[in-house]
Amino acid sequence: MKQDIRKLTAVQLKDWFTKNGEQGFRAKQVHEWLWKKSAVSFEQMTNLSLSTREVLNANFEIRPLTVDQQQKSNDGTIKSSFKLFDGNLVEGVLIPALRNDDLDRMTACVSSQVGCSLTCKFCATGYMDRKRNLDAAEIYDQVVAIDRQAKENYDAPLTNIVYMGMGEPLLNYKNVLESVDRITSPDGLGMSPKRITVSTAGIAKMIRQLGDDEVKFNLALSLHAANDQKRDQIMPINESNTLEALGDALTYFYKKTGTRITFEYILFYNFNDTLQDAQELWKFTKRVPAKVNIIEYNPIAEANFKNTDPQTLDKFAGFLESKGVIVNVRRSRGKDIDAACGQLAGKNA
Repeated sequence: MKQDIRKLTAVQLKDWFTKNGEQGFRAKQVHEWLWKKSAVSFEQMTNLSLSTREVLNANFEIRPLTVDQQQKSNDGTIKSSFKLFDGNLVEGVLIPALRNDDLDRMTACVSSQVGCSLTCKFCATGYMDRKRNLDAAEIYDQVVAIDRQAKENYDAPLTNIVYMGMGEPLLNYKNVLESVDRITSPDGLGMSPKRITVSTAGIAKMIRQLGDDEVKFNLALSLHAANDQKRDQIMPINESNTLEALGDALTYFYKKTGTRITFEYILFYNFNDTLQDAQELWKFTKRVPAKVNIIEYNPIAEANFKNTDPQTLDKFAGFLESKGVIVNVRRSRGKDIDAACGQLAGKNA
């Protein structure tokens, strides 16, 4: 079986070239084709000789993902299921955002795992089994594909990337960090790490590791309840990663990186939407410099959760703002398509 060339580092690639009688600088050319120009075949590497390309083709393969299905919402959101080399499916979403009728942001939402092991009760992916982690190249390929969609549909490149698709990024730590490096490196796509947000359901040990690694990207915590009893009900991961443990880890992360935390909070009707819930959330946000994104829910067939009503949302957000909390209300996108995380891939998995 041929080796996946994108699993080799630049140093390993150079070693392979020199050991096989090729000039070492060819490795830099190949590395650039793979990560800067996003080549999906050796035939595209036109500054290499035909014989060099044939040698590469005989020893290596590139395993690009392909678009399996694509849905475009009336609001402009484009959701894709991507087929991996082994036939597994993951999802990615292009989310265009307008300001004063002008394009303000082009955000790619990408997946980090095939399925998920965390069983969050409100999430379609949580009802799937976790089949495997994505490697760095498979995450990178989602960004490239969604950037292409942005340019083709809106004549604009991506401005932001969020790791909020299928899977728990911090349970695929090494590959997620390597993918961020490929996306942000001058030898890769050259995006600013400050335009990247990694979202976690809350794994205290790995949040601390992010701090130790002094990562430059943004961190978001999917909170959705600020007391342990309620959070245990909807996010079983909380049983082993309590709010106290998460608060300590986030404080550590902030001391190490100086990066403000984003708390994501879906307001579920008659569950976590009272003023007492808002007060608990406010107290939790005081532990570390933070902002709150209140997220409108995309209902799924597997769960009975539904959005709170607009008046309750306004009261909830208003309370937080009265306490000086920065609050953004993120309206649901792609309501007329399979927009909830895991819905599209789950149809064909």
